[in-house]
Amino acid sequence: MLRLEPRPEPSRAMSVASPLIALAITVVIGTALFVLLGKDPLRGLAVFFVEPVRSVYALTELAMKATPLLLIALGLAVCFRSNVWNIGAEGQFIVGAIAASGIAMMATPSTGAWFFLPVLVGGVLGGMLWAAIVAFLRDRFNANEILVSLMLVYVAEQLLNYVVYGPWKDPAGYNFPQTITFLKSTQVPRLFAGYRVNVGAIGALLAVAAFWVLLFRTYAGFQLQVGGLAPAAARYAGFSSRSALWTALLLSGGMAGLAGGLEVAGPLGQLTPHVPAGYGFAAIIVAFVGRLHPLGIVFSAVLMSMFYIGGELAQSRLGLPKSLTGVFQGLLLFTLLACDTLIAYRIRWKQARAGAPAASAAPAKVEQAPLDPVVATTTLPAGENA
Repeated sequence: MLRLEPRPEPSRAMSVASPLIALAITVVIGTALFVLLGKDPLRGLAVFFVEPVRSVYALTELAMKATPLLLIALGLAVCFRSNVWNIGAEGQFIVGAIAASGIAMMATPSTGAWFFLPVLVGGVLGGMLWAAIVAFLRDRFNANEILVSLMLVYVAEQLLNYVVYGPWKDPAGYNFPQTITFLKSTQVPRLFAGYRVNVGAIGALLAVAAFWVLLFRTYAGFQLQVGGLAPAAARYAGFSSRSALWTALLLSGGMAGLAGGLEVAGPLGQLTPHVPAGYGFAAIIVAFVGRLHPLGIVFSAVLMSMFYIGGELAQSRLGLPKSLTGVFQGLLLFTLLACDTLIAYRIRWKQARAGAPAASAAPAKVEQAPLDPVVATTTLPAGENA
């Protein structure tokens, strides 16, 4: 029989191999899913894993999708390493998009091309403000940051609906819930003519390098990680848990807000109710598949963006629902959690020994004498009553 046996110490090899095994299992289950849906599994897998990298245009679209996932996941990695569970990056993404849009609508035809920088700064500040609410409630009232950050996502969605259906609605937009189209001076410059990918992709790669330095080459990053791995040791060393809480949440919120600003000042060019694309929740998977390491997050962000593009192509070319993207994301997460068990445990095959003595196979039957009806007496020490 198969049994899980604890390892003497966690396996570093399995820590690296676990995401790859999880991806392979996801592909196998996805193949079976395509067969059950009556679709060609090879064509279905090609839509998810070949089409997104088939041409230069596809690669630029892949980079554009991966940019917000990468930015948000970097911030979440800092939070999770600090033992701060920010689950509401989606709300911080939305508020960042709202704040960036508010600044973008201030532009005039005479505004210079540099104005996209204040727009992005507004997105960062909006995300940080929304994350600061979580930090304040956790710091002041010890509120659970998981519940608070998650509930604030729905508050952010209602705030978005209010502004696009109300004061910010485009009066010339035929009553559609959307803002005016932002002026060209507010839009993030594109990297190549004819392609939608913009300088945000370069900024995301620079952020990867910056977060790697922060986490593994600075004293502040060391404090954050010690506070997450060993809170008691951090307190003994004099590290401030309050500082770690605020730093992690503000960094995470700022990165999510930056992603929101890039989204509205980039491919969308305006604020609409469709800004929430689930990037904040998908980035949680990206962070864990990337092992909370900036370099690993790059590859997992590309993989997750392939799922997004594959879901859109599966809808248009195979007639499958777009929710298939969420199915693949969920499969990857659950298989990863299952495979992570092998980091601390290993599988052993236990086989019954042949030729074992009969006496050891079954316990011997013990003859019990009939009970004597006379009640046995117990001699108590002197001075004690029965």
